[in-house]
Amino acid sequence: MSDQDRAPLFEALCNYADTKVIPFHVPGHKQGRAGDAAFTARMGSAALSIDLTSMEELDFLSNPKSVIAEAEDLAAKAFGADHAFFLCNGTSSGIQTMLIAACQPGDKVLIPRNAHKSVIGGVIFSGAEPVYMQPELNDYLGIAMGITPETVIEAIDNNPDAKTLFLINPTYYGMVSDLRRIVEICHERGLLVLVDEAHGGHFHFHQDMPLSAMAAGADIAAISTHKLTGSLTQSSLLVMKDNDSLKPSRVRSVLNLLQTTSPSYILMASLDTARREMAVHGEQLISNLLNLSAELRRELEVIQGLYAFGPDLVGKPGCYDFDSSKLSLCARGLGISGYEFEQILRQECNLQVELSDFYNVLAVMAIGDTRDLVAKLKEACCYVAEKYNRHTLHNAKGNMPAIPELVVSPRFAYYSETVAIPFEESEGEVSAELIMAYPPGIPIICPGERITWEIIRYIQAMREAGLNIQGTEDPEVHTIKVLRRNLTSVYSKGSRVILTPQNV
Repeated sequence: MSDQDRAPLFEALCNYADTKVIPFHVPGHKQGRAGDAAFTARMGSAALSIDLTSMEELDFLSNPKSVIAEAEDLAAKAFGADHAFFLCNGTSSGIQTMLIAACQPGDKVLIPRNAHKSVIGGVIFSGAEPVYMQPELNDYLGIAMGITPETVIEAIDNNPDAKTLFLINPTYYGMVSDLRRIVEICHERGLLVLVDEAHGGHFHFHQDMPLSAMAAGADIAAISTHKLTGSLTQSSLLVMKDNDSLKPSRVRSVLNLLQTTSPSYILMASLDTARREMAVHGEQLISNLLNLSAELRRELEVIQGLYAFGPDLVGKPGCYDFDSSKLSLCARGLGISGYEFEQILRQECNLQVELSDFYNVLAVMAIGDTRDLVAKLKEACCYVAEKYNRHTLHNAKGNMPAIPELVVSPRFAYYSETVAIPFEESEGEVSAELIMAYPPGIPIICPGERITWEIIRYIQAMREAGLNIQGTEDPEVHTIKVLRRNLTSVYSKGSRVILTPQNV
């Protein structure tokens, strides 16, 4: 770790700004000389002075050879990888890059059903054929957990031609699958392992954290460094191990198709410095975080009706391990919904949580939390429990629907001729769109799947509960685009050729 106290890209940006180079290049605000005064005052002139562009001494993200290459190499070493790639389009672009780089059109990829919506985008772009795996479900919490090794083995046995497995480490709520065992199973059978590690960027820096994707032997992982390790929003990393099936040059080539040609050097500098902070001080920062989280969980456990779940689930199906820095709270025992809990916290306690669902809220804790902030969260939870406890068990109107039938590939559905119909009248049709609650952005129906009444009722229940439903072109989700029926009858699911309407 001898070089980890350096931040070569950030240092190069500061040097450029300090030398007062005359800037006849973009961006047009010319290092803060122009632009809205209120914005400049809020951002600060120092920040705007390093909002720069690609040039020889600051390197090029599309083909890095100097300071960006050095910064990416330091990131790879810090995260236990052989290669790292800076992302300015968020982890979604990393997830889609992994799928496009690893999959050919028609290749089968095994995917947990509770994967993020960006995975569906990657499937559409790549032309891969998804095979969804059912994660374990927790009926009391009403949420999906992790994937078991047994589920992976069954999926591979049923799909011996599958080329790739996609996994989540951890889930949004903090549940962790037995990643090392799953990687071993996949590698023994010749499958690449791609990992969405959006919420696990801190795992690699503390021994009490679950295994990171790289430590577990996965081939490639996308990490949202901005979520928990201190970089700026929209900045992320793609990290990978050397292997014979997926080359770094292939990954860089796909990234250059998806990433902007005008990357934000401020975002990349934040990646560089966040990596430095975690490499040098990460163990202590995460130790403090774990102590705060454990203390708060113990204090909340005495509140009647409020359930701070997580570590107690370890060892149960779908929860091999748990990110104990997460604070997931089930309000079901208070007799209120998770959405009601979130609204009360925001409107009456001036506190905003990460997400809510039928029964739960997720309060993301990270390295920036302090004892004072945690005390305010405890105070707010006590307030809600005292004022709003109905001393009954809240029950949602809908149960999580089964994985629907995949009639055609997501790519075929997305590019097909469609018609918009009332959502409530869509039972039996094949969806050309996805629908989800955001956050967390996990689709309930995906393009190419047959819509069931169970799905319709579940989404109606989500809307009635106040959750933010989105994904369709209709922002209110009153209508949904479905395939014209004459198309679905001629699609062959087993075909490696028929992937778009133009091939029919």
